[in-house]
Amino acid sequence: MLIITSENVAGHKTVATLGMVRGATVRAKHVGTDIVAGLKSIVGGELGGYSSLMAGAREQALDRMVEDAERLGANAIVSMRLQTSAIAKGASEIVAYGTAVRIVPMDETQK
Repeated sequence: MLIITSENVAGHKTVATLGMVRGATVRAKHVGTDIVAGLKSIVGGELGGYSSLMAGAREQALDRMVEDAERLGANAIVSMRLQTSAIAKGASEIVAYGTAVRIVPMDETQK
């Protein structure tokens, strides 16, 4: 599945627009991660536990968006975006969304 943030795929023609697709997940931080983060804040630097948590959440949201697009018969997702919001203290939602499309390569005369 091709996923891009632009509206058009270079060298391809959109033959069908299938609709909006999305995937979401809500993740809560672990008390152990909070302890390590608190200690890390004393000396500064990246909070690796939180970075890892958010990276996993983004991947899960993207995977769910792709599943949604596959159900529609898409072979690409255009105008993809990621959004994060706080749901509760210590919990965040990650949403991946875009437009599911079917694309085909253009021949040289159409480019």
